[in-house]
Amino acid sequence: MADLQGKTALVTGAGIAIGQGVAIGLAQRGVRVAVHYSHSKNGAEETVRQIEAAGGEAILVAGDLRFVPECQRVVDETVSGLGGIDILVNNSGVTRAVPFLETTEELYDEQFDLNIKGYFFCAQRALGYMLEAGRGTIVNITSVHGEAGAAHHAAYAGTKGAIIAFTRSLAIELAATGIRVNAIGPGLIEVPRYFDIPDYTTEIGAARVPVQRVGTPTDIANAVAFLASDEASFITGQTLIVDGGMIARM
Repeated sequence: MADLQGKTALVTGAGIAIGQGVAIGLAQRGVRVAVHYSHSKNGAEETVRQIEAAGGEAILVAGDLRFVPECQRVVDETVSGLGGIDILVNNSGVTRAVPFLETTEELYDEQFDLNIKGYFFCAQRALGYMLEAGRGTIVNITSVHGEAGAAHHAAYAGTKGAIIAFTRSLAIELAATGIRVNAIGPGLIEVPRYFDIPDYTTEIGAARVPVQRVGTPTDIANAVAFLASDEASFITGQTLIVDGGMIARM
């Protein structure tokens, strides 16, 4: 396991799915975690319960990250509650599979405001604390949709491609400071919402993946822990695709 003992982290969207897995995975490595949620309060409370039951430390932080003041407050509450912020995991986001011609301005704004605007301004606020402390790392959760095309995901894929470009540019701007910025692009990571898809099963999902299994939030948590650790000290501006080989296949 990557050594992260004594670090502090904010994981946005940690009340469900990938964010929940990342928060728990970091806590297992000795990180004190701020568990952020917007709508998934019950899930966030369960995340904290699991962390504390295993002997870890976590706090709850609520906020709607579509709005800049909320981004700032969530980061500020993390710092006041944990005493600092060493790791920011930008994960909170929304997926809408909608045909291009049916994508309204409201649907477009919903995705861009949370999926990229929220990342941008959480990072901006966290960076002030990181520069003051002289340390820190940012991991942005993007998606294979930022690298490969799929029907009915034009707006969503646009946000995920924007995250990749944002990651590269910010990493270069901060490189001389020692603060690293990377991204992770999950593939088919089986989370509860998959079972809302008509006819979806774990077996069907696994058949689409070259390694013949679906991914889990733990797979993403392991990747986040590596990129946030000193073991990745020479890695910045990169997007690590964690997808079992899906987009590598011709």
